[in-house]
Amino acid sequence: MPVVGHLVELRNRVIIAAIAIAIGAVGGWFLYDPVLDILQEPIRTIRDNGGRMAEINFAGVASPFDLKIKLSFFIGLFLSCPIWLYEIWAFIVPGLKSKEKLYSLGFLGAAIPLFLAGSTMAFFALPNAVKALTSFTPEGGTNIIPAQDYLSFVMVIIVVFGLAFVLPVLMVGLNMLGILSAERIKKSWRIIVMLVFLFAAIATPTPDAMSMFFLVIPMMTLFCLAWVICVFNDRRRKKRLIAQGLWVDEDEFTDEEKND
Repeated sequence: MPVVGHLVELRNRVIIAAIAIAIGAVGGWFLYDPVLDILQEPIRTIRDNGGRMAEINFAGVASPFDLKIKLSFFIGLFLSCPIWLYEIWAFIVPGLKSKEKLYSLGFLGAAIPLFLAGSTMAFFALPNAVKALTSFTPEGGTNIIPAQDYLSFVMVIIVVFGLAFVLPVLMVGLNMLGILSAERIKKSWRIIVMLVFLFAAIATPTPDAMSMFFLVIPMMTLFCLAWVICVFNDRRRKKRLIAQGLWVDEDEFTDEEKND
């Protein structure tokens, strides 16, 4: 396909993705009140259990409307993620081999529910995060939190948790493509554990360990599961290459493996 054809296809897929997000945002507009009510629960908990004033503050006249637009758009991104992710995948697929297409489709099928699962897990960590950060408020002080700042904080937590759940799927994808072996993963397990804890510590900017472990435990579980899948895939590949007389007993994949 010529360059102009690729650009036309890209434009069409971007338009479809934009329409899907816009429709999702319309749905988000009607879901705004219940979603905002859920997001404010940690603030109410501070007020009810902590005995001090804690409120979401709308500083300007147009702030409530701005917040509704932003939150509706954010909800729309989540509601429409299967469509715009598919459009990205469909644009890339023509340049892939048949086996790579199958792998990418499997990656997409696993990444979407895991991203949503990670985002849902964020709601369990959010109350601890808010409680821990507001616990530094001096005695007699109040927490009048700007609505825009609070929404930005919540969005970062949710997106980071979602992306964290997708990382193990990326590891399996690299193994399927012959780039990353299970043996290499096994040898690097200390580094992986350190990086998971470091990622969780940065992603949950709170001084309490509980919020961090809300991310560490499921991430480590998913990484272990991903490693098991990589082991079985390596064994299957090894048997095939031995049958073809192409296997070389090395820690790394051979060139024939990478093309398998």
